Amino acid sequence: MPRAPRLPNVMDMTGMNARHDDAELKKELDATLHARRELGAEYESALVDSFMEKVEQRLDSTVDRRVRRRLAEQQMAVARDARSPRSADSWGERFGFGIVSLVLAIPLSAIGVVNEHLPGLLVAWGGIVGVNVVQAARLSPGFFGRRGSRQESDWEE
Repeated sequence: MPRAPRLPNVMDMTGMNARHDDAELKKELDATLHARRELGAEYESALVDSFMEKVEQRLDSTVDRRVRRRLAEQQMAVARDARSPRSADSWGERFGFGIVSLVLAIPLSAIGVVNEHLPGLLVAWGGIVGVNVVQAARLSPGFFGRRGSRQESDWEE
């Protein structure tokens, strides 16, 4: 069976290649140590400051890429939600569910009355109402005043 081509991952798309960054940083450190040996101890502070500035710039660029990636992922999620079809909230589905519910209510009511009289009828209709309330809540997320989406923490990775 032929294998599907490998899709690019986030690391490929953002240019975040840890091996490349580590190798580059190691070269910088080697160059700094070599310069320290040649220039002597009196330049050590300036060399260390220069190296640390490069490390800080590298960290800043990595953080910037991660923030941009996270924002892009959130924008894609919002765009997907906006384009998702609203067929689950169609009038036809609600109407059909209501008709089926009423049709099934007749035999359920009869069974409840024959077996347990008024308490059986109340239990049957309580179940019918409960199923319809759950269906209404599923089709209309704002039906009971709650929101449809959950806000995730920015700290989760």
